Amino acid sequence: MRTEEILHTTQHRNYPLPAGPWIMKQSWHELLFAHWPIAPASLQALMPPAFKVDTFEGEAWVGIVPFRMSDVRPRGLFAVPALSAFPELNVRTYVSLDGRPGVYFFSLEAGNPIAVALARSIFHLPYYNALMRTQRIDNTINYRSQRTHRGAPSADFIGRYRPTGEVNYAQRHSIESWLTDRYCLYTNLGSHLYRADIHHLPWPLQPAEMETTRDTMAASHNIHLPDTDPLLYYSQHLDVLIWPIQRIQ
Repeated sequence: MRTEEILHTTQHRNYPLPAGPWIMKQSWHELLFAHWPIAPASLQALMPPAFKVDTFEGEAWVGIVPFRMSDVRPRGLFAVPALSAFPELNVRTYVSLDGRPGVYFFSLEAGNPIAVALARSIFHLPYYNALMRTQRIDNTINYRSQRTHRGAPSADFIGRYRPTGEVNYAQRHSIESWLTDRYCLYTNLGSHLYRADIHHLPWPLQPAEMETTRDTMAASHNIHLPDTDPLLYYSQHLDVLIWPIQRIQ
């Protein structure tokens, strides 16, 4: 999709586009949002005190999000196949600062050691090396991830998922919108807080189902998921623009 079309489509955002030029482009594919409700206090205890966990109708939410990326490249450069396409899986929750709702990552697994090293050093994000494989058979995504990062707690995800219905777009103030309409990420390096803005078209969401053989992603962060069915949404493809990370004063 043309970058101009992405930049000129902003009515779905909950705050204006950031000032200055974007610096990176990515394409996300075969993405699953799997979310569980969590008591806010138990989740807040696992986060840096400066970040206050966001809630929807009194509940915090934890997401496990497997997908794959392609066309990962800095602005003005061509994608390099060996560096620009790889699986990723993140464990996340949600925070807001200065009226900007965003994503806070407990971890991000990636099947590309160079991407992990760059993301950790440039964006101060908790990326981890992992052995990862994703395979599509018909409309089912078979996904495997095993964390291999030196010194990090073990974490595995083995499962499969697929869309089960038609594409819809989240309505304002719905739980789907609250979980997915997040146009920045937050992170920290010691006591310093950072935000990186992103932009994309509205999420094309489909209902989904998931079967897991093993999932210790949340448990690796001492997050105890409830014994309830997660909210599941699938998205086939989205192009994303990313702005430079900024320190929050």
